[in-house]
Parts: sequence; C-alpha cells; structure tokens
Amino acid sequence: MKRFEGARVYFSPSGMGLGHVSRCVPIAHEIQKLGGEVMFSTYLEGIDYLSKFGFTVVGAPEIYLETNHTGSIDLKATVSTRGFSALWTLMEQIKFEVEQMQTFKPDLVFVDTRVSTIMAARMLRIPCVLILNQFLPRAPRETDTNFWKLVDGTVMTVLGWMWALSNRLIIPDFPEPYTISLDSLRAPHRYGAKMSLVGSIMNFMPENSVDASTIREELGLDDQVLVYAGISGPRPERMPLIRMLAPIFSRFPDKYHVVMSMGDPNGGNKPKKVGNVTLIPWIEDRYSFLKACDIVISRGGHETIMQSIGANKPSIIIPMPRHPEQYGNARRAMDIGVAQAMHQKEVSKESLVRRIEYLLENDLALEVLVDMNQTRHLSKGLERIIEIIAEYL
Repeated sequence: MKRFEGARVYFSPSGMGLGHVSRCVPIAHEIQKLGGEVMFSTYLEGIDYLSKFGFTVVGAPEIYLETNHTGSIDLKATVSTRGFSALWTLMEQIKFEVEQMQTFKPDLVFVDTRVSTIMAARMLRIPCVLILNQFLPRAPRETDTNFWKLVDGTVMTVLGWMWALSNRLIIPDFPEPYTISLDSLRAPHRYGAKMSLVGSIMNFMPENSVDASTIREELGLDDQVLVYAGISGPRPERMPLIRMLAPIFSRFPDKYHVVMSMGDPNGGNKPKKVGNVTLIPWIEDRYSFLKACDIVISRGGHETIMQSIGANKPSIIIPMPRHPEQYGNARRAMDIGVAQAMHQKEVSKESLVRRIEYLLENDLALEVLVDMNQTRHLSKGLERIIEIIAEYL
C-alpha cells in the first residue's frame, strides 16, 4: 500500500445524522496510519461524533430539513421556515469551505454528499473525490402531479451536474444483484466513467469484535433471542420511533431480549434495563452487538443495512415516513431476501414478533446472507477507496 507522508486530505461529510460522518472515520484513520494528515468540516450532530475520535473538526453553517411529530420530512414546514434562506446557507457554506481549504491547503478534498464542498474545491482547483449512495434523490410528496414531477426533474438534473463536478464518484455499495441503493443510483451514462462501486466500508470486522458469548453474559441472557435495535439518524427523525418502540419492546415475550441503541453520541453508554429491553444511549462498538444478536431492527439507513448484512444478520426495517431513500433501501433489502420491511404506522408488538419469527424460521434470509458474504467480497470498500485516493496523491 502506498504511503501518504506529507499528504493532506480535507474531509467534508454531511452532518445530518451520523451515517455520512461514520463511514468517513475509517477512511480518515487509514490515511493517518499511512502517514497523511486529515481535517474535517461538518455540522449538527456530526461535529460531536467526530470530536470523540480526536480529529480536527471545524463547524460549517448548518443546513437541515424540518420534520413533523412522526419523524417524517415536512417539506411544507421546511419551505415556510427555511425558504430562500437555504440558498443563502449554501452560499455561506461555499464561502466557509473555501476559507478552510485555503488555510489547511489540502492535496485532496474528500466529500460525502455535500454540494458546497464540491463547488469550493472546484473553485480552488483541488482534486475532489465524492462518496454518496443517492445520486438522484426524490423529494417526499403526498401527491405526484406533473408540476412536482417537473420540479423533481429539474432539481435532480442540477444536482447530478453538481455531483459530477467531482473528479471521482464512489458508491459504497454491493455489486449487482445485491446493490442496496439501486433505486437512488439512476445516473446518466455520461457520468459512468467517474463512478466506482466499491463495496461496504467496515473498519472493524465482526469476527474481530467482542465475542458474542461475552455480550450475552453481560446482558444476563441464557437462550433468549437477542434483538439489536439500532435506531440512528438526526434526533428529530429517530426520537418518534424510539418513543414508540421502547414500551413495545418492554412487553415482548420472555423468549426475546432487546438491546436498543438510541443513537445519542453524547448520552454515554450506561444501560437501563426495563422488562425485556436494555436501553443504551450510545453503543461504541456496534459490531459486537451485531455479531451477538440474532436479528436487527433499524431505520432504512444505508450504513446500518450494509453493516447488518456484513454481520450475517437479517433485519426488520422501519423507514422514516415519507423518506424516499429509506423506502428504496428497505424495498431492495426485502427484494434481495435479507429483510422484512414495514411502515411505521404498522408497528406493534404483534407485528414485530411475527416478522422476527418469520425471519428466524425462514432459511432463505440466512442462505442469501451467506452467499453475499462468502462469494462477493463485500467488505473491500475501504481498501478500494484508499487505492482511489492514492491516484490523486
């Protein structure tokens, strides 16, 4: 592997939720191990998360979407409260990124789903590598009129053009027929030469994490089915589901025990046991719990689905209401055969237990998972990304 002594890489992941920043962390660590220097720019929850790893982090102007009481994106509220200020924030972000790059003087800019940083790198003529799993996103709508189709088409065309301003586009997903984010990757053929499907990014492989028996012993479990509920995402999106699931899990039959991570990196890791559920504000080593559990319950976040598959665990996916990307991810995981998906409004003790039993009693999910992991080299994403970065250093 090429050494990166003296190389400086500027990371700029989206700060909405932790999926973007968390998948950049192993890449940054690997660059540091190879002698390079890194710096991060992000916002919202991403700042606290990255600070825990000792990285240099600067806080960019914040941009976000409004949500309602169910956790779903509220486009009307976003327009009414943010409106044209979102465009102003984008301009502020570009200005901020230019200033930070001029100070840090990076040899390469590594972007995770942020248009502003791509624009800034382009203005300063610095090579830019983009990682994303949603090339052409669709806005959530209750009605799909011709007007909104035109709006979506215009937005997607402009956004696709902006993504393509980067030198390379990395897709951290599985090869077909197992590509999870397939619904969101409808890129024009002219951009194909820039795109690389690299596989999943897993810096800690499940086989190298804490032994499953240790986790079960710490939880005081005998032969119960262990369910790992990793509820992540921005706080306004995850909390409605957490408030719904906690009392449901506490009433699960005695044959089950649920560990629920509440996705709060500042909440500590002290467990609280309520009936058949153990609540933990933040789990540092999620791979140990993925390894120890029998089944995963999650939102439709791309990284969580990928990691669950990498750990050979079937999933129950509850996408955020009116979130096209998560619905698309959930559909794909269900079509592939590694998950059951359900609407948030359908969640109940009976519906969850029924799906858990179906997945555990159905050999198809395990067969697909074993095939994916044994024959597809799905966890080579980190290695391939470092090779791509090396081309520009």
